Amino acid sequence: MFHLTDSLEEKHYEFEKSNISVPRYKIEEIKSNTKKRPTWIHFGGGNLYRGFHAQIANDLLNKKIADTGVIVAETYDKEVIDKIYRPYDNRFLQIIMKSDGTLEKNLITSTTDSYYVNSSNSEDWEKVVDIFENPSLQLATFSITEKAYKLHDINGDMLSVVVEDIKNGPVAPKHTISQIVYFLLQRFNKNAKPIAMVSTDNFSQNGKQFWESVMKIAEGWKKNGFVTNQFIEYLTDDRLVSFPWSMIDRITPNPSSKIAKLLEESGFEDTTILHSKKHTNIAPFANTEEAHYLVIEDKFPNGRPIFEKVGVIMTDRDTVDKADTMKVTTCLNPLHTALAIFGCLLGYESIATEMEDPDLLTLVQQIGYKEGLPVVVNPEIINPKMFIDEVILKRLPNKYIPDTPQRIATDTSQKIAIRFGETIKKYAESNDLSVGMLNFIPLTIAAWCRYLMAIDDKGEPFKVSPDPLMDVLQGHLRNINIEDNSDIHNVRSSLKPILSNHEIFGMNLYEIGLGERIETYFQDMIQKNGAVRNTLHQLVEEKGDLSIWK
Repeated sequence: MFHLTDSLEEKHYEFEKSNISVPRYKIEEIKSNTKKRPTWIHFGGGNLYRGFHAQIANDLLNKKIADTGVIVAETYDKEVIDKIYRPYDNRFLQIIMKSDGTLEKNLITSTTDSYYVNSSNSEDWEKVVDIFENPSLQLATFSITEKAYKLHDINGDMLSVVVEDIKNGPVAPKHTISQIVYFLLQRFNKNAKPIAMVSTDNFSQNGKQFWESVMKIAEGWKKNGFVTNQFIEYLTDDRLVSFPWSMIDRITPNPSSKIAKLLEESGFEDTTILHSKKHTNIAPFANTEEAHYLVIEDKFPNGRPIFEKVGVIMTDRDTVDKADTMKVTTCLNPLHTALAIFGCLLGYESIATEMEDPDLLTLVQQIGYKEGLPVVVNPEIINPKMFIDEVILKRLPNKYIPDTPQRIATDTSQKIAIRFGETIKKYAESNDLSVGMLNFIPLTIAAWCRYLMAIDDKGEPFKVSPDPLMDVLQGHLRNINIEDNSDIHNVRSSLKPILSNHEIFGMNLYEIGLGERIETYFQDMIQKNGAVRNTLHQLVEEKGDLSIWK
């Protein structure tokens, strides 16, 4: 029996017998180096970081092309630090689940320290301030989810927490972006050294939105007399503070109880999965898929690790944008979201199992190949057709990836503008295409509205996934019931506040000619139990021809 925190020298045989790869560097030496001259801090210590970023750092250390690790700053859930990072000395097992059923197991020790970032947690807060004040810090990376960058609510009004942060200035800021601006202000005041602020969250032009949110807070503080114009100039000069764009892709589900059992059978004892009070699911291990992509704009004013030596694609902003647009708006994320929505309605609990359903397979083929690919700009570094082939033929059907539609459905209101809205916009603006050519994307949007009713296709209630707008969205649908044969006017009065909302879709879907079609699909889906399946199957029968790409 062995544990994460065991001495690798004393338990070498146990790790080797369990086929766990261990670090080829001196862990304590890396910790010491990182304390003296931190180079990389990461905000958001969840499963994506543990499944991807930490491995990148580990590979750099194993190849002897870096001699410092990563410091984790968790902004959301204190239990993650108190129960998952620190008790295990910031170590974890990375489990790569291959499509042939084999598991690659790696002991990741590249995280050298971990902190819960909250101004009320003064000790950790000051440690992060010290790190930002250190001239050696080259980059801060972020995986804090799309909603963390948003400063406005569904009506376009500034969030009350942001209003308070701007009013109070750089004193105990509460919103994540306000906290980031605070740390940058401390760096500016100390030495104004350069730094790269790298969002690796899963949405298009992430660096742009990150910068805009940072500037909104900073400009508010300047207006209220809390910061100088010199600080604003510091943030706007990308030779000093850069906000590189990125594209990230690695499916990293919540930790699997099946994986935990397999690890236990091999003698590894640290397998308890934490289900925190804030609904974080995390464990001393992180299970992830084999395929992975990380493309980053190469704009690092204070230097950077040699990322390209460990598989990261470093390129220019335009190429990042093309690669990200390909993935987020066409070749993966829209397919994932479609499977999530229909999967919840049709009673599925596995993405891989959904891919065995002929109707759902056709749905994602149509959204990807037929409706998405015609508006993709080829990024050259990744072939879009080959990418989507890998997604549909290999990645999504991988039954060893324990991913669920319920996980993917989380925060859909924050994602849907990017995952479907961008493609719709391109059809609306095209001289050769029209929104009238779209069928399966509007069907999926209608299914999302049907999903918000929290009644599955059998007429049974189900638990919707967390979403910051859920109460507001469900409020619009409170007068709609299954089998009530609502006329189109009742449907429209319920759906119009949703489908016309720019904050949700990035446009008014009625103005570009899709609102009425979505209403019709939605009305079809509420006729009776089984109507969701019937509506999907009927469209597959009528419009599911795939000859365009065969």
